[in-house]
Amino acid sequence: MKYYFAPVQGHTDAPYRNIHSRVYGSAIYFTPFIRIEKGELRKKDEKDAEAALSGEAKTIAQVIFRDNIELSTLVAKLKDMGHKEININMGCPFPLQTAKGRGAAAVGREDCAQAVREVIEQHPDIEFSLKMRLGMSDDNEWRALMDTLNSITLSHLTVHPRVAQDQYSGDLRMEKFEEVLVASRNPVVYNGDIRTPQEAAGILEKYPGISGIMIGRGALGRPSLISECIEGQQWSREKRVETMLSFHDALLDEYRETLIGGEHQILSKIKPFWEYAESEIGRKAWKSIRKATNMAKYETALAMIE
Repeated sequence: MKYYFAPVQGHTDAPYRNIHSRVYGSAIYFTPFIRIEKGELRKKDEKDAEAALSGEAKTIAQVIFRDNIELSTLVAKLKDMGHKEININMGCPFPLQTAKGRGAAAVGREDCAQAVREVIEQHPDIEFSLKMRLGMSDDNEWRALMDTLNSITLSHLTVHPRVAQDQYSGDLRMEKFEEVLVASRNPVVYNGDIRTPQEAAGILEKYPGISGIMIGRGALGRPSLISECIEGQQWSREKRVETMLSFHDALLDEYRETLIGGEHQILSKIKPFWEYAESEIGRKAWKSIRKATNMAKYETALAMIE
C-alpha cells in the first residue's frame, strides 16, 4: 500500500517536502501543480521542479493544462529537466484554474482526454499518473473520460470523489468512487477527507482493491499522519506535537537561511504551516499564531502549544 502526500499550493514546496521526509519518511510527494503562464513555465514552478530532482523526498512533478499545447510543452520541459514521472492534474477545483479550462474543468472535455492520450503515447519512457475529480458540477462527467484512460497505461489514477463546485465541503460521493474503482483498468488511489489513521484504515477495509491513499490537508494539520497509517497505530498527542514542533523548527531554520526578505517574509512563509492544525495544537495557540505580526509575537504564540 502506497501513501501519497498531496500537493497543496503555498505549503508543500521543496523545503517542506524534504524536511517532512527527513523527519517522518515513507510518503511519496508531488510538486504543487506546474502550469504555463504567457507561453512558458512560471519561474517559481521551474525552480521547484528542479529542486524535486535533487531533494531528499521522492517527488513527482504535477502539471495542470487546458489543451494539447500546454500539456505537450509542460511534459517536454520536465522531460528535458530529467523527470521520469509526471502526474496530470484534472482535479483542481479552484475557479482561477477551472475558468481557464484547467483542473476539474478538463474532466468532461473530449479534447483534453485526447490530449492526455496523445501526449502519453508520445512519451513511452515517462511514467504517468493522473488525479481527477468526478467533474465540474455533474458527478457523472468522469464517465466520458474513462474509455480514454482505460486505453492508456497509468501508474495510478487518483480520485477525489467530489465535483469542483463542492470545493472541499459537503459529503464525499462514495458511491461514485465505487463506480470509478470498478470501471478503471488502471490502479486507483483514494483521496479525500482522511484526517486520522482510523479513517485511512476504514477506507482500506471498505475498498481493499485500491492501490494507495493520498492525503493532503489532513497531513498538513497532522504531519505524522502518513507515518501513523504505515505503522498501523496512532501516536500519542505528546509524540505528535513534539515531532511536529521539531519539523517546524527545522523548516523555520531553512527559511531563515534562504529567504532574503527579512522577518516579514519569513513570518509570512512559516505561518501557513499551522493553517490546518487547530485541532492538533489547540484553538488558543492557533488563533495567537494567526494574529502574530512579528517574530516575537509568533514565538510567544508557539509557547502556548501544550
